[in-house]
Amino acid sequence: MEGDSALPICATCGMQYAAPRPDCPICEDERQYVPPGGQQWTDLATVRSGEHTALIREQGDVLGIGCQPKFAIGQRALLLRTDAGNVLWDCLSYLDDEIIGAINDLGGLIAIAISHPHYYTTMIEWSRAFDAPVHLHANDQKWIGRPDPAIRLWDGTSTEFAPGLTLINLGVHFDGGTVLHWDRGAGALFSGDIVQVIPDRSHVAFMYSYPNLIPERPSVVRRAARLLEPHRFDALYGAWWDAVIPTGAHDIVQRSAARYLRFASGDAPA
Repeated sequence: MEGDSALPICATCGMQYAAPRPDCPICEDERQYVPPGGQQWTDLATVRSGEHTALIREQGDVLGIGCQPKFAIGQRALLLRTDAGNVLWDCLSYLDDEIIGAINDLGGLIAIAISHPHYYTTMIEWSRAFDAPVHLHANDQKWIGRPDPAIRLWDGTSTEFAPGLTLINLGVHFDGGTVLHWDRGAGALFSGDIVQVIPDRSHVAFMYSYPNLIPERPSVVRRAARLLEPHRFDALYGAWWDAVIPTGAHDIVQRSAARYLRFASGDAPA
């Protein structure tokens, strides 16, 4: 496969940078972390030559794409097969010929959209492999590790970048924190960890920093709930393989936001 596979990748968060550097701004931010052993680097060629292999499997109406064992943060991407063409939601550092071949067999990609900087990873490798633009919110422009003309910055609260596919800037976790609404059938929301699916599936969570356990600001959660309320969606797909709420997701999100705000205000019962 073609690409700049020797460019440095942070082994902790998976961000690929345009040139070698001593630090990873993503990991030095309080929403991530530098490991106790210090900053560590690798590159895509090294990761592909090691023990990692592609992991591709159906997840309901979408296709999950990841690698095993997990690399960096460990999220998986999702391929949405729409009438207008295939769209990749979120991204992961690992990319090999098996993944490229599987996606091309399905018709390639018309676009890539990413929820927040922790999943920017090797987005330009993906963009070049499929000749697809990458849609990112302008509020997170400063976190881009590898600038490229393929990046399409958008601003404001929402944008429909393909028929039936709307990006919504909730501002949770990052100022540009974005979710994707798919207006098909009963509707689906793709949230990364902007809206985090938690183990019991009866609620979701809203966090500013997951590894450092910093809760999101109540004003941000209140705004996010308000922005999502008019959008219908039955299913919710989070960032991880098992992070899926198959039905009733709209009510779960609204109920979770209300619970969060009760606890944040001190009004919840002990």
